[in-house]
Amino acid sequence: MEKAAQNLGLILRYFDEFNEKQLQQLAALAELYQEWNSKINVISRKDIDGLYEKHVLHSLSIAAVFDCGAGTEIFDLGTGGGFPGIPLAIFFPEAKFVLADSIGKKLKVVEAVAAGIGLTNIETIHSRAEDIKNRKFDAVVSRAVAPLGDLWRWSKPLLKKGVRIPERGISGLVCLKGGDLAQEIADSRCRPRVIGIHDLFSEEFFTDKYLLHVY
Repeated sequence: MEKAAQNLGLILRYFDEFNEKQLQQLAALAELYQEWNSKINVISRKDIDGLYEKHVLHSLSIAAVFDCGAGTEIFDLGTGGGFPGIPLAIFFPEAKFVLADSIGKKLKVVEAVAAGIGLTNIETIHSRAEDIKNRKFDAVVSRAVAPLGDLWRWSKPLLKKGVRIPERGISGLVCLKGGDLAQEIADSRCRPRVIGIHDLFSEEFFTDKYLLHVY
């Protein structure tokens, strides 16, 4: 109980918008990921104890900057074990999330975790992003999947055109990155908006973590 309160306390330090159901969903993630990670390794062994800081809160940095209103459709490119898609789907229950990965066993974990917490606003797709046709989304999110240039190239065909985005509304490609990104950004030929996650969250882990927005 003490560990669960500590985990939730980290999230509630920055967000106070959660209702009781959302808090229960967040609290349940620890046991579910511990159980499934022992069967299918989707989170490194050294990171599983830092699940709420290194995965959940990191994913929610997107929610600190953008709003996903009712009916917003978000594509999580290369979701892995469900990040950032699952924390965002908990935070924005009226938005719709499609979590895609080319590795089917990772999606098995995503589906089990979603079922375990009663998360009904996600869909999984076993596919590479570039193979998805006839689907359009308000935004694409991704976390440390590939270089920015590749992410933008894969994302552009998936994005809706000519949609008016409300203030703070999410749009384009939003990806979570770390380290020195100068060369990667230059190589991408994109001109992303760069937001330091260390300006949002004070934990040392976020010192060199960034949110890149291409639109």
